[in-house]
Amino acid sequence: MASFPDSVNENEIGKAKFIGELLVPVAPFDQKSGRETWTVAFAPDGSYFAWSQGHRIVRLVPWSKCLKNFGGEGSNRAGTRRLSRQNSEGGTVVPVGEPREHTIDCGDIVWGLAFGSSVPEKQSRCVNIEWHRFKFGQDQLLLATGLNNGRIKIWDVYTGKLLLNLMDHTDIVRDLTFAPDGSLMLVSASRDKTLRVWDLKDDGNMVKVLRSHQNWVYCSAFSPDSSVLCSVGAGKSVFLWDMDKYSLIRKLEGHHNDVVSCEFSPDGALLATASYDTRVIIWDPHMGTVLLELAHLFPPPSPIFAGGANDRWVRSVAFCHDGRHIASITDDRMVRFWTIDETSPQAIAPLTNGLCCAFSTDGSFLAAGSRDGSVHFWACPKSIASLQHLCRMALRRVMSTQQVQTLPIPPRIRSYLSYQDL
Repeated sequence: MASFPDSVNENEIGKAKFIGELLVPVAPFDQKSGRETWTVAFAPDGSYFAWSQGHRIVRLVPWSKCLKNFGGEGSNRAGTRRLSRQNSEGGTVVPVGEPREHTIDCGDIVWGLAFGSSVPEKQSRCVNIEWHRFKFGQDQLLLATGLNNGRIKIWDVYTGKLLLNLMDHTDIVRDLTFAPDGSLMLVSASRDKTLRVWDLKDDGNMVKVLRSHQNWVYCSAFSPDSSVLCSVGAGKSVFLWDMDKYSLIRKLEGHHNDVVSCEFSPDGALLATASYDTRVIIWDPHMGTVLLELAHLFPPPSPIFAGGANDRWVRSVAFCHDGRHIASITDDRMVRFWTIDETSPQAIAPLTNGLCCAFSTDGSFLAAGSRDGSVHFWACPKSIASLQHLCRMALRRVMSTQQVQTLPIPPRIRSYLSYQDL
């Protein structure tokens, strides 16, 4: 059982509702390493779910099929349902026009994957080339996979066919992220200490190499407007990049151990980073200041203890699309659901050997991958966002913290809009 502050009653913390899991067949030789689910992802339109199930394999499953197997929208009247490889590929006839399930052999261990969509449609930044091998339309949905050998493979989600093979990294491609503006700009984070920017609308040509990390790069994330990129890795710093100039904006300092996961809030006003120092830090990326710390060990460890093996390494963090909820995965076999209004978890759930997590597109469910190649799903805690919060998100999508602070409004409202009341 996780530890909580003395002022918090563990019995008062809610239990997240488990709705189902995706399993893989287990052979005796599979008990060793290589089966890890390093990444899980939902398609931007919510049509597909993908996960790396180990041994070079990526599964693409229509999300509606997952929900149907789990008993509908989180209902569990018939008990927890499981979708295994045997019954999901059992030769069932798929009606014409419906999303199809695919099992993709990527040829090497898959560490990172990401969905990319050309909706909303945006032209390529390359203006000098009139002919392209691939013409990506508005209905295009791609899946990028980062491999152990340093390659990146781009797949057509609807057909499962390989489209591009990107080769330039010299070590494991640990993470991938597409710009959310529909430009199909892809950023890869690698153990070769670099981030590389690729333009898939220009046949996958590499646009830029970002170099500032002194060690492995673990994760990267775009801001909602695609103008800023956050990257984290084997080090205590958080890097923010200007993606128009491909230059470093600033480094955020505050963690005491490797930073392994990052994600922006839907309005771009907040940035969540997860570290082996047992903490998730919520930053103001515009000002570079710490707004909130979510501790997973109480009392908080000293910097020396946090910098070593402490049994509370935070492996992954995800921001819900409502802008209020955050999920974290830790080595203490727990999944925690937080709100930005509280420093204690709103709900918890058990998870053995968790590695990664992601919220569904509508924010109703959380998916978490584990070391045995399986994926577990929970229904997220239900809450109705206040009109104040919805207005704040709408404003912060178009205004930076600096712009908010110049508004001729009462200080209390300015503080709320700047998230300084966390």
